[in-house]
Amino acid sequence: MATDETNATAAEAGVPVTRTSATASRVDRAPSTPRPATDGSAAGRTTIADGVVAKVAGIAAREVPGVYALGGGGARALGALRDVVNATDLTQGVKVDVGETQAAADITIVVEYPAPVQEVAENVRSSVTEAITRLVGLQVVEVNVDVNDVHLPSDDADDDTESRVS
Repeated sequence: MATDETNATAAEAGVPVTRTSATASRVDRAPSTPRPATDGSAAGRTTIADGVVAKVAGIAAREVPGVYALGGGGARALGALRDVVNATDLTQGVKVDVGETQAAADITIVVEYPAPVQEVAENVRSSVTEAITRLVGLQVVEVNVDVNDVHLPSDDADDDTESRVS
């Protein structure tokens, strides 16, 4: 309450008051000033949905050699069901924060054995950063890669044996 009274007093005195939120964001969410069109095209504003950035990041991560899948165990099980009905979720295992000019991403991956885990994670980070920057035009402030599991080729052989027995 004391802060509100101080802010009200400062506002009455003509002093600008800046309010900060309790939760810190990883990206710049301040509204930008309109940029004048320099090429003779009409001025306007483009808003990019979080889902667009997440989809771009998911596609870029899946294209990296050594990435077997994206998401944790439960997400992958649900993803397998989606794949069966041809409704693949390209944002599975991807969380993004999108601001006016910046984006941050958290990617959960499963690495294919025997690929070097650190190298795959770094390649995912580079690929996602490059894709978001090139395709969406946002500055990428961070890409966190969480390696959730390692996929063994023998896991596929066990699945094939179980499906033949059933």
